[in-house]
Parts: sequence; structure tokens; C-alpha cells
Amino acid sequence: MKNRALSDTLDYLISSPTETEVLELKEARNSFDVDKLGRYFSALSNEANLKGHNEAWLLLGVSNQKEITGTSISQQKTNGFKLEIAKHTSPALNFKEIHEVITNHGRVLMCEIPAAPKGMPVAWKGHHYGRDGESLGALNIGEIEQIRNQQRIIDWSAQIVPEASLDDLSPEAIKMAREKFLQKNPKFKQDARSWDQRKFLNKAKLCIKGKITNTAILLLGKPESEHFISPATATISWILKDSEGIEKDYEHFGCPLFINAEKVYSKIRNLKYRYLPDSTLFPEEVQQFDPYTIREGLNNCIAHQDYTLGGKINVVEKEDGHLIFSNLGEFIPQSIEKVIESDAPEARYRNPFLCTAMVNLKMIDVIGSGIKKMFMIQKMKFFPMPDYDITNQQVTVDIAGKIIDEKYARKLAQMPKLSLHEIILLDKVAKNKGLSPEEIKFLRSRQLIEGRKPNFYISEAVAKKTGSKSDYIKQRGIDDGYCQKVIMEYLDKFGSGKRKDFEAILLAKLSDVLTLDQKRHKVKNILQSLKNKGLIFPEGKVWKMSNNG
Repeated sequence: MKNRALSDTLDYLISSPTETEVLELKEARNSFDVDKLGRYFSALSNEANLKGHNEAWLLLGVSNQKEITGTSISQQKTNGFKLEIAKHTSPALNFKEIHEVITNHGRVLMCEIPAAPKGMPVAWKGHHYGRDGESLGALNIGEIEQIRNQQRIIDWSAQIVPEASLDDLSPEAIKMAREKFLQKNPKFKQDARSWDQRKFLNKAKLCIKGKITNTAILLLGKPESEHFISPATATISWILKDSEGIEKDYEHFGCPLFINAEKVYSKIRNLKYRYLPDSTLFPEEVQQFDPYTIREGLNNCIAHQDYTLGGKINVVEKEDGHLIFSNLGEFIPQSIEKVIESDAPEARYRNPFLCTAMVNLKMIDVIGSGIKKMFMIQKMKFFPMPDYDITNQQVTVDIAGKIIDEKYARKLAQMPKLSLHEIILLDKVAKNKGLSPEEIKFLRSRQLIEGRKPNFYISEAVAKKTGSKSDYIKQRGIDDGYCQKVIMEYLDKFGSGKRKDFEAILLAKLSDVLTLDQKRHKVKNILQSLKNKGLIFPEGKVWKMSNNG
């Protein structure tokens, strides 16, 4: 905005009778708390969406009484505000601009906040905020759903690009797409000989009545055609990192993704992984990553990316044997467990037109079983299960290309009848991940785990079947009764002892699933238990046997 327009806008906002859901006034003479700023950003952005406004305003240097008091907040500070807002909002948003207006009464900062994108309520540090009149509070569930429902009837991937034509598509990509389409749909081989490009693209669900769609640009567009889908991007970044997480190499790939997805695949160094010698259990060597797993992870990112957020797809290859895929957008099924356990494809996709085209071009499976197949592949190789993170409007999957815990892998190898669901839960135990009450109950009912939350370990029943009894003993550790007996025998022989003396004897014998602090706390509790029974008593820092002992 120009200065005159800014002054007029400021006058208009201040002249409104009261603060509204899309206007907030703060004196902020010298500073303003960034966490509070983030909460107001979330609230004002969401309210602007709900009220049908393009923006909302936070005025710094104006009192609640509509008087300009002025603010001395520096440009350096406002730049810091922008960094924090971009970092902690989801989806990632920022101010349209923070305008500076100099008036006769002082300096005002007009923070112009964009309305929440259609279908996506804005959160600050994971929480959605809203306004009730002048009050700041949590955005209620009804309003969250009202915003989310805006996007459910809009398929970005099916939208027409009116300025684009067939000349904006890559002839090479169209030729390859036709070949893949006929492999997928051999019944059309005879008829397809008479199809021109327009008819083929309609049949393959890449175009609609001969008109170019976002999907057509994304998958088949020439490199210079990406501007047609802006602010969306068709970028996949491949990044190679060393074991310390330092970037060693990278390359960016754009339109046409139908061709360039294969180029990304070829960049990934799918090395051979050699198992430790044990010919009775494992083959000598295998590829780190099954080709299906790589393509499924990559093509899922393309199919389910939320292109309205304007971000890119990342493929991070780590030299320590991990491959990480990430794309923007909420994970619509809500949980990986739901996807794996379901026998049917999802009822709703973010980009249904794009997904249909990718099925027709043999890029993804029609039945929606790709994720489950990835888990099954990892299971057959005794590799850890894929790790999914579906928080903060982003989906990230980390696939390990090697055995992380060989002892755990051997246990799985010796129990071939374990279901995929059981292995996924035991994988959580091995990785010390939290289990839900339902998951704990399930594993206990199958006698697969023992221990107390959160320190679970594989049960004695599994240990007996797998021959890992020594591991089981180490994980379970000695029981309290044995510890008490050791302490009493020590005091009987030496007359007295400090807690550190007992720790020196017992810590190594306690369960391996306990941390050092937890082990020390356990020794402390055992001493207290003996004291409560009247068997020992403290004398300063020394413990002695009582007459009862």
C-alpha cells in the first residue's frame, strides 16, 4: 500500500466503533510478546476466513480507546516476528506485510494478516485460536470444521488452467504416458490407435474435455510451464546427507513429474546391505531399499501433496541407511494404523483427479494398499517398520535400509507367525515409543510384553520361543525380593553400608530397560521398603540392621 492509502486504512480501522473479530489494537509502546503475537495471528487469520475477509489487522501503537500512543518496536524486531510466525504456524503463513505509518501522534505498525487458506484453520504451536468479540480463546470445534469443510468439495488437481494449451505439455512425457496407460488398460489397445493427443489425455483423466488441468501441467508439463500452477510448485528436492546430517549433494526436479520422478529414483544410491553372518536366518546381502518402497514413497508424496500450500516435496537420503520422504498436507486417514488395518481404499483423497491419473499411468496402486505393502516388505527383510510423522500439516516417512537392532530382528525371524499388527507394535517397543492403553492391552493379551509403562520389554513367552532367554533376563532384571536379600546379607556381614555400596552391587543386575536414574531410584525405594518393614534403619547416610533384621 502507498502511504496515503495506509493512512486512510488506519483512519478507517480506528474509526470503527469497537474492536472486531478481524481487528486487534495493542499499545505495545516498546515491545510485544511474540507468543501472544502468534496467538493473535492464528485467531485473526481464522476469523478473517470465517467472516469472508481477505485479511485481518493487528495495530501496534494504538490503545483500546482508539488513541494512537506510538510504538518504538524496531524493524529488526519485526523481522524477528516474521521468522517466529513462519516457524510456528501451521500451515506455514506469515504477515502479508507489517506497514509503518508515521502520524502526528506517533508511529504505528499495521500488521496485515492473511485469512486462513480455504479448508485449513491456522494453528499457532499446534493450537487453533479464534475470537469471541474482543476476547481471545480457542477456536471451537464447529468453527474448525466449518473451515475444514471449505476444501472438501474443491479438487485442486482437477481445476482447469485456461491459459494453457497442448503446446505447454511435453511430447516426450505424453508419449511415455500413452505407453503406460495402455499397459494398465490393454483393452484400449485397438481403439487407442485412432486417438489423437486430446482424446488420449481425456481418457487418461489428465485433461477434461480437452482442457488442460493442474494435473496435466504437474505430470506432463514442460519445465517452463510450471508458472501456470503458481503459487503451487512441482518441485521435488533430492538431498544427500552424511551421518552427521551435513548436506553433501542435492538436486531439484520439476515438470514433468511423470518423467522426473524416475530421475529422482535414479539418484538414490540403493546400496547392498550385508547381514552379519548367520546363514540359517538371513541371506548374505540385500538391497537397502526395495524398489517398490522407493517408488511408493515418492509417488505417494506426489499424489497427496497439498499443492495449495506452495511447498515442495523432499527426498532425503542419509548415509546412515535411512530414506526420508516428506510432503505438505494433513494426513487425511488420520492414522497409519487405520490405513494398514483397512481392507478397502480410502473413501476420500485430497487430489482425486490426480490420483486417478496416476493410477492410469501405473504410478500408484488403485486399491490403496501401497503403504501396507511397504510395511510387509520391511517385515520380510526383518528391517524396522517405516516411521510416520503426520503432525504439523506434513507427512514424513522414515524408512530404514538396514537392521537397527540385530537381536530384535532375530527374534522376529524365529517367530514367523506374528501378524503384521503385532510386529508393528513390537517395533514400537523396540524403539521405546509410547503405546496406547489399547495397544498395551492387546500385547499383554498375546503375552508379547512384560514390564510397567513406559518400560516394556519382550515377554518370557517370546524369549522361550526365540531362544533369547538371556536377553529376557537382562531386560526383566532381578526382582525386588532378591534385591532385599542382597542388602540384608551385606548388612549382616559388614554391619553397615551406604546407598552407593548397594548401588555398586545392584545397578548392573537391574532391568536393562531402566535408565540409570530409574535404577538408582529403585534401590532407594527398596531401602525404604526394608525400613518400613522395620528390618533396617538409617543413621545419617549409613544403613544398619535393626533388631528385627
